[in-house]
Amino acid sequence: MHPMGSDGEAHPTPGRHGLTELVRVFLKLGVIGFGGPAAHLAMMDDEVVERRQWLSREHFLDLVGATNLIPGPNSSEMTMHIGYERGGIPGLVVAGSCFILPAVLITGVAAWAYVTYGSLPAVEPLLFGIKPAVLSVILGAVWKLGRTAVAGWRLGVLGAGVLIGVLAGVGEIPALFAGGVIGMVWLRLSARPRGTASSLVVVPFLTHPPSAGASALAVGAAGAAATVSLWQLGFFFLKVGAVLYGSGYVLVAFLEGGLVEQFGWLTRAELLDAIALGQLTPGPILSTATFVGFLLHGAPGAAVATVGVFLPSFVFVLALNPVIPRLRTSAWMSAFLDAVNVAAVALMLAVTIQLGATVLVSWPAWVIALAAAVVVLWFRVNAAWAVLGGALVGYPLGLLA
Repeated sequence: MHPMGSDGEAHPTPGRHGLTELVRVFLKLGVIGFGGPAAHLAMMDDEVVERRQWLSREHFLDLVGATNLIPGPNSSEMTMHIGYERGGIPGLVVAGSCFILPAVLITGVAAWAYVTYGSLPAVEPLLFGIKPAVLSVILGAVWKLGRTAVAGWRLGVLGAGVLIGVLAGVGEIPALFAGGVIGMVWLRLSARPRGTASSLVVVPFLTHPPSAGASALAVGAAGAAATVSLWQLGFFFLKVGAVLYGSGYVLVAFLEGGLVEQFGWLTRAELLDAIALGQLTPGPILSTATFVGFLLHGAPGAAVATVGVFLPSFVFVLALNPVIPRLRTSAWMSAFLDAVNVAAVALMLAVTIQLGATVLVSWPAWVIALAAAVVVLWFRVNAAWAVLGGALVGYPLGLLA
């Protein structure tokens, strides 16, 4: 049997060549995926919609909205949705694993260096040029996705309202929830449906913008680490992956409450270093689990913690993807998805503005950002080259900063 995609079409399981293409695309995205979920989604749009045309932009937006319905890292779950669309369960596993793997390997090496030398690798100079380039990549995706999502003035007003709310301090969770529900009701009432009204189905959905972390270097592992079993470690991170909604700030609070306060497995300084490294490496911030696992149990602990924190996302995506066509067949849920899609684009724009205020603080950063914007928007250069170019140009400037 061929797996059914969210567009209602049968998608044949690819042969070795098809899976190899998934490996090539998502390994690359895992290596260059700096900047958090908004940047990851921008790069995926460039690769799978703009260049390879694996999905329509409308369907891509529906998948973005679907990731907000379940716990876990949005960008990682997007890779799994796309992999499933291309090749069923094998494609889901290959795409998700390849996107996660680079961050896990980099974090594992950094954890080894941390345990051996008592400090984190110096990567800040590399990020000096990457950050402004990533901003331009996100902006390009917001422009392209926004043109598709804003299919009418009502959706435009809704997106503007979500943007203003987030910039004014409203959290991403209530902003998305309010945008989805208000938009669904507004769109349906304005359509004046005939007959009996459909029942409203409200499902909470969230997003995971990038977190910020400041680091105080720690020396050595926590004293209580020796008392932690691999089973305890794996079960703890399995719970984190299964119930974690919200931003990286929520992840910090969750890990501090469990690892530091409740169990005493880590010191607060060690946890802050783990969070900082998750932010500084490409890919999903949940690779923090790899760092914590290595601190507590070496390589086996890193493997157990990593599998535990990401496994729920694979299961959730596998369960959700076949349901998406049913959402589009319901007038109410279709309006809900349209509103969620616009709200998600508004959140991406809010992230761009907020990051821009912290990144564009010097003339070299402005030059790199403008140059990246030109090559991405005007010349349509692959986002990967824009990010790598920013790294090469910005690294020597970062050493001097």
